[in-house]
Amino acid sequence: MNVLSIVSFLLITGLVAFISVLKTRKKKVQTTSGLFFADHNNNFFIVGGALLLSNISANQFIGENESIYTNNMSVMAWGVSSVLAMLLVAEFFLPIYFRTGAMTIPDYLGKRYDESTKRLVSIIFLCSYIVNLLPAVLYGGAVALTGMFNFLYPLELSYWQNIWVMVWLIGLTGCAYSVLGGLRAISISDTVLSVGLLTIGIAFPYFGFKFLGNGDFFKGLHTLLSEHKEHLNSIGGPHDEIPLSTIFTGMFIMNLYYWGMEQFIVQQALSAKSLSHSQKGMGLACLGKLLCPFIINIPGLVGVHLYKNLENTAEVFPLVIKDTLPGVMIGLTAAVVLGAAISTFNAGLNSSSTLFVLNLYKPWLEKRKKEVTEKHLVYTGRKFEIIVSGLAMFAAPFIMFSKAGFYTYLQQLSGMFCLPIFTIILIGFVFKKVPPQAAKLGMIFFILSYIIFNYVLDIKLHYLHMLALLFVLTSICMLLVSKLHPTYNYTEIKLETVELSPWKNRYWYFTALIIGMISIFVLFSKWGIA
Repeated sequence: MNVLSIVSFLLITGLVAFISVLKTRKKKVQTTSGLFFADHNNNFFIVGGALLLSNISANQFIGENESIYTNNMSVMAWGVSSVLAMLLVAEFFLPIYFRTGAMTIPDYLGKRYDESTKRLVSIIFLCSYIVNLLPAVLYGGAVALTGMFNFLYPLELSYWQNIWVMVWLIGLTGCAYSVLGGLRAISISDTVLSVGLLTIGIAFPYFGFKFLGNGDFFKGLHTLLSEHKEHLNSIGGPHDEIPLSTIFTGMFIMNLYYWGMEQFIVQQALSAKSLSHSQKGMGLACLGKLLCPFIINIPGLVGVHLYKNLENTAEVFPLVIKDTLPGVMIGLTAAVVLGAAISTFNAGLNSSSTLFVLNLYKPWLEKRKKEVTEKHLVYTGRKFEIIVSGLAMFAAPFIMFSKAGFYTYLQQLSGMFCLPIFTIILIGFVFKKVPPQAAKLGMIFFILSYIIFNYVLDIKLHYLHMLALLFVLTSICMLLVSKLHPTYNYTEIKLETVELSPWKNRYWYFTALIIGMISIFVLFSKWGIA
């Protein structure tokens, strides 16, 4: 990177931090509501920006563009098709969470089933975040920034040393945001970075196409649309990374789980000042997801035309950025990529603390009849975040020595625990007579079936189709168990904790988003530009 790139990166990163401090300096975090939910005072713009940036990590910039370079645009289905799941969450899931006063997903399960289900799911979430999410986000961000910009080149550090420094840079910054400012500071920084992300999305096509056309923007655009058109296709075939059929099975389930039941995402939605603002925020995040193919994926398409045979295809995004953008824009891109890594890390960190303090530590104190004060809970929450972030920062660099396929293994392990939680929540939403016993047996049945289907039996089926099949079988299992408890009937607890009036004009906006989702798939297909 040149001096201008480094200076712009530092200035933009500093500006984001300054705005976060400026907006939160008068609001001292003294309660668990303030630390974990921004006192339920975020407006829809902040909620939408936080949802979008919490979803985007550095791995997405690297991984999606690599997939486009080696395959095609079918990878965009993860983001674009999630719009339907997000709208369903806004319409059906969020009203239930707000009505019942649920602060966490396990908290809702405690209300719907029983306390033992709440504790079990809390522990599963915590293990997933501490072992999987937080170290992987730190390592992915460090690899991306080291490969893209190599800030520490003048110090002549080895790659291993670069990774350590970058991991601790991301980890300490994320921890500081979460510990000192709570969710409010995290949400504001995410919102500011969303503006930066949009700026990159507007600027990159101009500079990228101009570079591709040797100074002529329209010539570069013509080259992109007329050569190697197979890379423009988003309709995945049977042998592509994302076959079209998986959008309607396992991918839909995973998206519905992620946006409606993943704690660090739901927590952002529950920080809204009302149900209406939460639904508007989710709608705004949907718009961001529709723009992501143009904001995040264009570099991969440009790279197809610039580089014929890359040995390390993961380098396509950093190479395109360094070759096509001016110094100031490279610095902005670096700041956004760093911010995306920090955003996902501190959102996961804040949610880990929420789960521990509210679902495990506080009930433990109450059971032992000890005094429970907000001051003590906030102190414990901050201390827990520092300990967890320290563990993650020490562990993350060693992912470098893992065997090939590590991330695939983590994804499979994540699916093993995410889908049973999704199943017991969804069945609990729909069927009021399903008892706690069915939830526990359903989780055990899914995990055992998943292990047998994936590691014992040799079944030739895409893993997303496999997840959908196991969801159906687990649902049937839970409903059969409920037949043994015909007298059980759950009555929803309703609390008027916030304004529960829904967004009045949401259906018009939701319809426009669905049309936009379908239009983007058509655009990147054989009926469109491919």
